[in-house]
Amino acid sequence: MPHTMPLRGEPLPLDLVNTYWVDQGTPVDLFDSPAGLADWLTGHGLPAEPGDVASRLVETRDAIRATLTGEPDGPDRLNKVLAHGFQRWRVTVDGADLDSVTDRSWLAAWRCATEFARLLAERPERIRNCANPVCVLWFVDTSKNGRRRWCSMEACGNRAKAGRFHQRHRGDA
Repeated sequence: MPHTMPLRGEPLPLDLVNTYWVDQGTPVDLFDSPAGLADWLTGHGLPAEPGDVASRLVETRDAIRATLTGEPDGPDRLNKVLAHGFQRWRVTVDGADLDSVTDRSWLAAWRCATEFARLLAERPERIRNCANPVCVLWFVDTSKNGRRRWCSMEACGNRAKAGRFHQRHRGDA
């Protein structure tokens, strides 16, 4: 049965990180199935290039997560992914195009790593992990006051509110 990601619509690198989540205590990896990988690539307008795209995306996902969680080797792991690409203009008889990588199997992973570097440069304080201690999802806080705490109010936020309500009213029974 195909899995549906619990949080979509975040910037590309966080959508990549969120392809791994926990569902009722069970880890789920969207890239465990070829269909999950294909759907994710298509949904982000990324080509399914020949080569080992899945392992490159998983390597990038793990490097981004390691960087987000403060693992000392996270930035080095991310820089190794970034080293697989660069941007340069290429002119052909049909016009001009921006070329990004030499090994096309790295294209999706490299774009995710590049976008993550851009996020870190622009608003690192707005990149957040869900406040639910059992949730592994990440998001960019776009709220006006910068106080978003949950990946989703409908999921984790609602559970937290229900838990607090239950704690307050436990003694009433």
